[in-house]
Parts: sequence; C-alpha cells; structure tokens
Amino acid sequence: MSDSVVAGNDTVDDVRAPIEGRPTRFMDQMRLLMRERGLAYSTEKTYLHWIRAFIRFHHMRHPQEMGAAEVDEYLSWLATVRQVSPATQGIALNALVFMYRRRFARDLGDLNYSRARKRQQIPQVLTHAEAMRLIDTMRHPAKLAVQLLYGSGLRQAECLNLRVKDIDFGMGEIVVRIGKGGKDRRTLLPDSLVEDLHQQVERVKNLHREDVGQSYGNVYIPGALARKYPNACRETAWQFLFPSRNVAPDPYTGELRRHHLHHTVVGKAIRRAVRQTGIPKHVTSHTFRHSFATRLLECGYDLRTIQELLGHTDISTTEIYTHVLNKGSRGVQGPLG
Repeated sequence: MSDSVVAGNDTVDDVRAPIEGRPTRFMDQMRLLMRERGLAYSTEKTYLHWIRAFIRFHHMRHPQEMGAAEVDEYLSWLATVRQVSPATQGIALNALVFMYRRRFARDLGDLNYSRARKRQQIPQVLTHAEAMRLIDTMRHPAKLAVQLLYGSGLRQAECLNLRVKDIDFGMGEIVVRIGKGGKDRRTLLPDSLVEDLHQQVERVKNLHREDVGQSYGNVYIPGALARKYPNACRETAWQFLFPSRNVAPDPYTGELRRHHLHHTVVGKAIRRAVRQTGIPKHVTSHTFRHSFATRLLECGYDLRTIQELLGHTDISTTEIYTHVLNKGSRGVQGPLG
C-alpha cells in the first residue's frame, strides 16, 4: 500500500463501513435497520452509542429480554446520577424507542422515568479582539477553516465538508449542503476571505491534478449523489475545499481517496492557540460559531436573519444570544451604567 496512506488523522471515519450479507450480531442488525430506514450516519452512530450504553447499564442483558421498566430505570439514572441535559436524555429515549419499535415491533407505552432538569446555559463567546488573537496564532489550513467558522457561522463539520463548488464567489455566498437536520442553506462569504479562498481553490486544483496522476483522484460522494452524478467524483468542483494531507482507503470500497481534513486538526489548532494567547475561556470550534451570531446581534441584525444564516430550525435556539448580550426583554442597565 502507498506510503502516503496513514492512520489516525487521515482515516475516512465519517463514511459508513459496509455491512456484509445478513448480519448475525445484534449491533450490526441495528446498523442495517437504520440504513434501511434512511437515518443519517451521524444519527446512526449516536443511536448505536445509546443502545450500547443501555445494554451495558443492564449488565449486558439482551434488549429483547427487557422493556419499559428497564428503559425507565436507565433514563432515570441518566437524569439523577449522570445529570444529563433534557436534550441528551431525549436523544437516548429516541434511540431506545427506535430499537424497540423497529427491531422488536414493541411499543414502550407510557414511560414513567425521572425527567432531566432543564438548565439555562449561556453559550461561551469571544470578543472580536479575542477571536482575532486566536486566529492570528494559527497556521494554514486550520487558520482558514476557523476564519470560516467565525466569519460565516459554520459548524465544524459543515466547514470541513465544503466542496470547491460550494464557494460562490459571484454571489458572495457559501452553500452549506446537507447541514444539521439534512437541510441545505446559504450563508455569507466574508469579503476579507475572498483572496485566501481563491488561493485555497488553486491549491485544491493543483493537488487534484497530482492525485489524478497517481490514480487516486476520485473523491468520496454520498451514495445517492454518486449514482445521480457518476462522473462527479473525478471533477475538481466536487473536491473538498480542505483536503487531507494524505490519502486513505474508503471504508466502503477500499479505494484510495483524499478525504477532507480531519476534525482533530482544527481542534488541536484551537487548543494550541488558546495556550499561546492565554485567553481564560473554554474555546472549541463551536465557540467561533456562537461568537459569529453574537457579533451579528451586536450589529443590529434581526433574529430571523441570524436564524437562517445559522440554520436553526427553531428560533428559540437563536434567542439564546440575546441573553449573551443582555438584550432580552428583561435586560436591565444598572445605576453605574
């Protein structure tokens, strides 16, 4: 195998591995069932995590031997002992309901578990000066990726999954394909990044030409799109905007491909920048997205516009940023200003 194929940060770990024939292992049966039902790969992995956790909690008993009482016990434990959020408890519930309904054709009925307590959490945000200090310490390509998180409000996965064709220089927009919830949307393309993005596109074109010469220039495209556009995998427009430094085998076909930059590359760059600058905040890739929304609110943009740019389904999710700025209905200015 080629010396350019390495493990770790270059694994294609967001592409589904195949399931051979008729699986006999329970978890593989659940995987196959989820794929037959058309669940997103991220949902598949999340549901499998909670199903495994449920089985381990009950000392490896088979789910078929259990039912509503065991589900109640587990969900109550998550709320009272693990103290998870209502959202996390809800995801665990959805996974178990899916399993019993789709795998065992059983309705769990009216469950009686302890509900997780809702806690109002205000997102961590950076000042503009802090965000720029962090970005200025970074190096390419992580620097440009983080600039898009902050300048366009992208989620990290959305940013790393961008293709060359998704940067619309003419319209000054970035097209987010199949974002969270399976929705497409458009967000702004910062003027200050246009030149850097043009240069990045040129790097991708040159790299793609080299890959074609090495016989691994086909990029991964999801199944439905690959069938609709069978030649797209060889086109420059479909190449990832942030390609990995190395090629790796596609877990489904075994074909060598250059996938996108691994998320750990961005995470490490952010943690390194926090250490170098000494900014006393817990900063992740999502912190830059929160900061993007907060900047727009500070500039007077309405919540509906911010909601659309962020891709929030419910505007109540966007409203949390009013609390960050203390501009909600109960915003009060004290006697000292």
